[in-house]
Amino acid sequence: MSAMRFFALTSAALPLALMLLTSSFPAAAAEKSAAATKKDVIVEQADANNLPKQHLDQLFSQLKRERDPEKASGIANEIRMEWNDSGSATVNLLMQWADKAIEEKRNPAALDFLDEAIALKPDYAESWNRRATLNFVMGNYRKSMSDIERVLDLEPRHFGAVSGMAAILSNSGNDQLTLKAWERFLDIYPAERTAQEQANTLAEKLAGNRT
Repeated sequence: MSAMRFFALTSAALPLALMLLTSSFPAAAAEKSAAATKKDVIVEQADANNLPKQHLDQLFSQLKRERDPEKASGIANEIRMEWNDSGSATVNLLMQWADKAIEEKRNPAALDFLDEAIALKPDYAESWNRRATLNFVMGNYRKSMSDIERVLDLEPRHFGAVSGMAAILSNSGNDQLTLKAWERFLDIYPAERTAQEQANTLAEKLAGNRT
């Protein structure tokens, strides 16, 4: 499996901010009790909003600890499923249309769909990642790298984007930076065999060049 396989197969839901307003007037005991109850409900709502991020954090912790490649692959697929849900029905639909256009090799249409998804929800990392993949396939490496940088700003643990970075650096012939990219990948997803092989091959090559 190539670096681009990682790149193509790969969003984290962001927690919502919550503002609590308090009154400056003294309240009766009953009003205080009601306010406390209301506050409890608000706190529970905040926790619910944090659940997607908490689940993603747990999956990444499991992925970092797991050493069995098959089990790690299952965890990675769960992470991809989380990434694929933008939290917006409209953006999800645009992403589906983009995927279909890519399958049908209608790349300009796919780019239009991805551009629109990004415009509607610029903090959704997976739309940037999908556009980075498409730009790579189309040979637009500079645009692809720019999109990858945006993905990693939004989600530094996006191993698909890191593998895409490794692929672009490899094409440029920069072995040292390519190795650093694979090492970054393995810090997130240590059980991935192809990444291990790529890193080991490059490390041996660079060591041989130094002797």
